[in-house]
Amino acid sequence: MAEHSPCTARGETPLQRADRNFVELLQELRVTQTGVQILFAFLLSLAFTSRFSSLDTAQRVTYVSTLLLAVLAAALFTAPAALHRSLFQQGAKPRIVQVSSRLATTGLIVLVFAFSGSVLLVVDVTTGRAGGIAAGAATFLVCVGLWGLLPRLVRRAGLRQAANGDCEEPEPAVEEAALQGTVTIPAPRRGGASRREASLRRR
Repeated sequence: MAEHSPCTARGETPLQRADRNFVELLQELRVTQTGVQILFAFLLSLAFTSRFSSLDTAQRVTYVSTLLLAVLAAALFTAPAALHRSLFQQGAKPRIVQVSSRLATTGLIVLVFAFSGSVLLVVDVTTGRAGGIAAGAATFLVCVGLWGLLPRLVRRAGLRQAANGDCEEPEPAVEEAALQGTVTIPAPRRGGASRREASLRRR
């Protein structure tokens, strides 16, 4: 098997990087799946309440649409596990990570609409149509701001910091030594060497 050259400043091979990225992705999916499960359970139980029969046509359409969006989000968030299980030990880990990342991103987009629809439905039933629309729109804007706009701002700030030279890249020699498991001893300074020579001459 061919050896993989290091691809990151962490001193990882491409396969090691793919393994780490997949573990991090699964940790993220555990957080989002909890929210989807709570929302899905709430929507399922809502159909069996006594007030469900009093919903008008618009509210029923909102309910069905939100329920289907929650199901789609749950399917997108669980797809990476199914994809990994189907392609297990077939040498496709980097591709699995790439596809799983896209599935998770799509799931977050769908989840924004599911959250907004559920808030719209609940506030519409409790306070009225105008309040429901306002609450749903506010929920949509908050999710888009935190999940979409904030990462872009953080990334832009990181690129600006890197452009200003605040981030230092590790030296290739140090990175190669870390891969080989060797310890690099820094060379003594010139001042220290001259002092040692002077002390030897005095002796």
